[in-house]
Amino acid sequence: MKLVGRDKLGEFVQKHADARRWVEAWLAEVERTIWRTPHDIKQHHTTASFLAHNIVIFNVRGNNYRLEVQVAYKTSTVVIRWIGTHEEYTKRFSGR
Repeated sequence: MKLVGRDKLGEFVQKHADARRWVEAWLAEVERTIWRTPHDIKQHHTTASFLAHNIVIFNVRGNNYRLEVQVAYKTSTVVIRWIGTHEEYTKRFSGR
């Protein structure tokens, strides 16, 4: 998969070092795989949530953090939209 917005992950792990290993493993997976459907993601990330417009929410480090991406399956592109604490996610996205 092509990845857009990697810098957001770098900034995040500078503030939240405990998530570094998870983020690095997730990045390695994204770079070596091709997700053709949401099912491909769900096979490895059983707790991922799928929203409209191909938005996928990943639970990071036991749900301490959340990662929001948008997946363009046809072009094999993943766009990092947001990453933060679970509390920040709840405040920011409670209106969905």
